Amino acid sequence: MMSETPGNQGHTMLPSRIETERLVLREPRPTDGSLLYQAYTADAEVSRYLIWRPHQAPAETQQFVDACIKGWQARTHFPYVMTLQREEHEPIGMLDARPRGHIVDVGYVLARRYWQRGLMSEALTALTELCLALPETYRVQATCDVDNLASARLLEKCGFRQEGRLERYVVHPNLGAEPRACFMYARCR
Repeated sequence: MMSETPGNQGHTMLPSRIETERLVLREPRPTDGSLLYQAYTADAEVSRYLIWRPHQAPAETQQFVDACIKGWQARTHFPYVMTLQREEHEPIGMLDARPRGHIVDVGYVLARRYWQRGLMSEALTALTELCLALPETYRVQATCDVDNLASARLLEKCGFRQEGRLERYVVHPNLGAEPRACFMYARCR
């Protein structure tokens, strides 16, 4: 099911679908835009520690989904829509794998009503293990704002180790205009 991806420095392509005990991670569909908007993209609490502001209209989320679809087509990154097993039409979150040579950067977001159910740890663990099984991948990494304790706990639960603190690393526009400190986490093989 995996194939070579000429557009991404020889990276083996991740599968378009990943299933876990409770979840399906799948490629985005054009119909996901309005559903993601309803689920979380307009929620200020969900986007608090992210690099984007809450979306003001479904069209804004649709543009994001269209860019995700293009990312899959170009094999530059692999954004997955996260759904419950028997509800593939109803997105509850997303994960993104961005290969960079021997490293894969990951990011994730989950609708607030699904927080604290262990769903994101299930999804992130599955994606991380698939990435580390690729022969060219030696490291999966993620950053989180130093004040985002829930994300730090999630990464640690998924076997990531905190490697350091990156000062003035990224702007989280919902917290302010200046770059903030983040923790770097990684799982390596």
